[in-house]
Amino acid sequence: MAKYEMLVMLNNESEDSVKEATLAKLEGVVTARGGSVVSTDKWGAKKLAYPINFKKEAYYALMTFEGEGDICAELVRVSGIDAEVIRQNIVKIA
Repeated sequence: MAKYEMLVMLNNESEDSVKEATLAKLEGVVTARGGSVVSTDKWGAKKLAYPINFKKEAYYALMTFEGEGDICAELVRVSGIDAEVIRQNIVKIA
């Protein structure tokens, strides 16, 4: 199993419970596919380098997980559907 990091930027204007639910859903995708979540670091609200969808701030979270490559494809699919996710990026840790 490979180790990955996913940086996700969420809508900062949402309630804290909605942000937590979104992160829990993404963690659930990893565990449902047989992977394991190592950690989820919540960085909080940070200013964006440029506006995205007329928003100037986003809530950042970094999720470290282990699993197979198909988990990454499913995370991209699920986060693309979710309206709370502004951007996401997954990288493989060497």
